[in-house]
Amino acid sequence: MKSVLMAVMVMLTLSGISAAKEPPPDAPSEVIMSAEFIEASSPKPISTPMQKTVQTKSGDSKFLALAVISTGSTFSDSYTTLFARENWLAGKKGVCNMEVESAYLYGTHPTVARAYAVASAKSAGSILAAYYLHKHHSKFWSLPLVANSVVSLQGVTQNMVNCN
Repeated sequence: MKSVLMAVMVMLTLSGISAAKEPPPDAPSEVIMSAEFIEASSPKPISTPMQKTVQTKSGDSKFLALAVISTGSTFSDSYTTLFARENWLAGKKGVCNMEVESAYLYGTHPTVARAYAVASAKSAGSILAAYYLHKHHSKFWSLPLVANSVVSLQGVTQNMVNCN
């Protein structure tokens, strides 16, 4: 499972890097400066091939909101997972004192560093996957963020019920 997730993350990262475009290397700076000068001095904007229009999209604010919710729920899951470690260190019996549901990620008695490293990886992975889908105009771009939020909030609920 780990190798499949790692392969998917590497593939998404490399495909995002390979899709990046660079400006043409032979564009003289005088042409760009003169086009900007003409545009600033004329009453009507002149369209040049070098100009790019910047448009704000409502999807960007949705993306940021979902990314914040997903990241918050992931770090909440990791924080509440540490309750099991605290119970184990205190020697409590009758409450959860080891991670059972996601032991493959956190380990049976997760350290603070490992818990937050897992949260960072889960959050970054879902944000990168959603960004890739959003950039390529997929209508399912929010799926990685929503799925990460749902799984993390289920973990928070389970930890609060059993370990608190």
